[in-house]
Amino acid sequence: MNIVRRVDLRPTDPSDRMSFARRLQAAFALAVTDHGPSSDVPTPSDREVFASFDDAASEVLDIVAEGEIVGGAVVAGDDDRRALELFFIDAGAHGRGLGRTAWHAIEARYPDTRIWETHTPHFEVRNIHFYVNVCGFHIVEFFHPGHPLEHPGEAPAGESPAIEGDEDVPELMFRFEKVMPRAVTRPAPPGRPSA
Repeated sequence: MNIVRRVDLRPTDPSDRMSFARRLQAAFALAVTDHGPSSDVPTPSDREVFASFDDAASEVLDIVAEGEIVGGAVVAGDDDRRALELFFIDAGAHGRGLGRTAWHAIEARYPDTRIWETHTPHFEVRNIHFYVNVCGFHIVEFFHPGHPLEHPGEAPAGESPAIEGDEDVPELMFRFEKVMPRAVTRPAPPGRPSA
């Protein structure tokens, strides 16, 4: 399998958002089927996906490699702090380095971001590995029944909540942060003007 070294990010055409949502749900279904509770409700739900699309502070992006859409992302926030609300690589495109390459493209698209944040369910071992070992995030919080999410019954957009209609399923989620390195401004040596 060839490793992809470059991807492009482009705003998702509003007319393609339903396709984006279905591809996202198909990518998430792999983990939910393997580890999560079963349900006929897609994860994330249509309500969660479209809420992130409708957020004025969000940018919905297609991940494109070699002219083909291979995934997507939804990024929200401002220069100081951004959230990777949704992020996926299509199931058929795994194993080509696309996730790593796409993450680097996202960082480059928002160079002034000071802190990145994202969430993932406790059972999504691939995501945990990816965010910590590949992208450089750190786990900073674990949500569980004794330390619930701010809004019980709602996971951050794009992540697996308690299954709709099954309030007995606990929300077990990790929150990750990545603090971006900043260039250190050094004072000019005495007698020289500062740059």
